[in-house]
Amino acid sequence: MIGYHDFLPTPQILTNNGQTVKLTVSKNATRERLPYIFGATLKQNQHYEMEQLHFHWGIKNNRGAEHVLNGVRYPMEMHIVHRNVAYSNLSQATQHEDGVVVVAIFFHLQDEHNEFFQALASKLAGVQWARTELPVNMSITLMSLIPSNTDVFYTYKGSFTTPPCSEVVTWIVFATPVPISFRQMNTFRVLSNGEETLGDNFRRLQDIGQRKIYIRRLYSAFSNKYNDSRLNLTNLSWFWL
Repeated sequence: MIGYHDFLPTPQILTNNGQTVKLTVSKNATRERLPYIFGATLKQNQHYEMEQLHFHWGIKNNRGAEHVLNGVRYPMEMHIVHRNVAYSNLSQATQHEDGVVVVAIFFHLQDEHNEFFQALASKLAGVQWARTELPVNMSITLMSLIPSNTDVFYTYKGSFTTPPCSEVVTWIVFATPVPISFRQMNTFRVLSNGEETLGDNFRRLQDIGQRKIYIRRLYSAFSNKYNDSRLNLTNLSWFWL
């Protein structure tokens, strides 16, 4: 995970498209390289650059995430969508089975604000209505939005969760949720899809079928010796569930 500690280029664009809230980097932003990932079960020498991030959440606290972990469905899940840089754009990448990697992050609720998440949550009022977008200049990093503990995650070959649900996605799902406050969660629940409150925008749970799901565990001795986020996806121990 390279560049996750760096501030995203500005301006960013926050969009309510009537189905979700999405954050992208403006095409007019300084064209520095965006955060990217490689390694793990991905093919050698393939790099995947961040395209956008978006959210799925529930109207109630007992639902919202698109993955269920150990019987728990968290109230919100964030997806950081990455494109294989071998393809010129996301549309082209979606035509290839190695085209896309999505990093999924769960959120759980607590009384206290998450100060790092507040930079984003405070901007949502500007896109309350469907089909609105807002240029923003947030000093925000991807690392501030993902769990501090990234030692354990699951990965599998799957599909997009929105139509046409193409089977071109490698999923990376972090096991540790990120805490946000009830008030921060509610900033999503006052958004509109044009007719009613935007929410419950998650796909129903799908059968695993013949998919192989792998879990990566980082041993503490290795972690202490190599405390570097770029190693998080490489040269570690994998277990087939």
